[in-house]
Amino acid sequence: MHSEAYSMKLSCFIICITGCLTLNSQTTIIDSIISGGQYRDYRLYVPTAYTGDEAVPLLLNLHGYSSDNFGQSLYANFNPIADTAGFITVLPNGTFDGFGLRFWNCFVAPGIGVDDVAFLSDLIDSISAMYNIDPQRIYSTGMSNGGFMSYALACELSERIAAIASVTGTIDKDRLSYCAPTHQVPVMHIHGTNDPTVPYGDNATFFSVDSVIHYWTAFNHTDEIADFIAVPDVVTTDLCTAEHYIYDNGWAGSRVEHFKIIGGEHTWPGTAITFLGITNQDINACKEIWLFLSQYRLNELTTISPATPDINLNTYPNPASTQLTIQTEIPQPVVTISDAAGNTIYRHQYTDNSTIQIPVADWVKGIYVVRIEGDGIVGISKVVIQ
Repeated sequence: MHSEAYSMKLSCFIICITGCLTLNSQTTIIDSIISGGQYRDYRLYVPTAYTGDEAVPLLLNLHGYSSDNFGQSLYANFNPIADTAGFITVLPNGTFDGFGLRFWNCFVAPGIGVDDVAFLSDLIDSISAMYNIDPQRIYSTGMSNGGFMSYALACELSERIAAIASVTGTIDKDRLSYCAPTHQVPVMHIHGTNDPTVPYGDNATFFSVDSVIHYWTAFNHTDEIADFIAVPDVVTTDLCTAEHYIYDNGWAGSRVEHFKIIGGEHTWPGTAITFLGITNQDINACKEIWLFLSQYRLNELTTISPATPDINLNTYPNPASTQLTIQTEIPQPVVTISDAAGNTIYRHQYTDNSTIQIPVADWVKGIYVVRIEGDGIVGISKVVIQ
């Protein structure tokens, strides 16, 4: 999430360069819709090559906390790529919090406060009514709070979102319990190891980057060990380097990719706006994100989620704090539970399929993946220990 200082710095930058920018009124549209009983505004960029004859992809580009869609359009500028690749980009605005700062409401249980998932779904409807949008190629990306929101869409609007990419945003611990995608969700995550705003490691509020990556690799059934691709340190003056990890061979061709920015801070790699913190220039996040997202189409991803298998598997309570109960119809099941790093924490074969109770009071708080198999059947579920 961006700080108020970030907002003030970026606003000053915008004021300084506004006189130097020439916006094409035929391609950049500022409009609004009514969603949830209030006006919600957005910026829309339509590439000059768009004719409406063919369905084109739609990319949601979500700003960070205390920023706005104009700042995001400068900070994470997909327009040149959209002109070449032929997709439409929409940059909506979040609402204002109690401090008068714009935000996306993805840190509390759904149904509390502004429903931004519903708003973004309504926005997709509105844009699709005006333009020839390919419903199989709708994607989301975002910075910080916008990255958190992209994960919320992957979890709660998966019937419309094919794939997502998050830059410096993870998942709030209170929100993950409501994650129930209906298909495999390809994910790209970009994050600096020295991020002072959304730490790379675990903290009381957000899951660590490693935990988030493990959750999605388990969900998508990718390889457990990533392929490592060295990123040349072509810009030695940016005070950081990049590492690229690819978790391949997931169900329905899904993949999880991670750019780990060694020494990077709460910034968008490749942006021209670099005074907000140590910013990697060895990669261009916009190019990497589009290259990743554009591979996927919603109708090519399986509609059977490994988190909700076609068997009677019930794990509760979730979140759990003292005891985890598992109920399943699988005969003589083998229960394996792994932590966020992929380490096996618990494994046991039971002689029947009666109710299984596992003490978890001494377990480290975090995300765990429960795998139950037997008689040729495999069930996967995720639980949160808090």
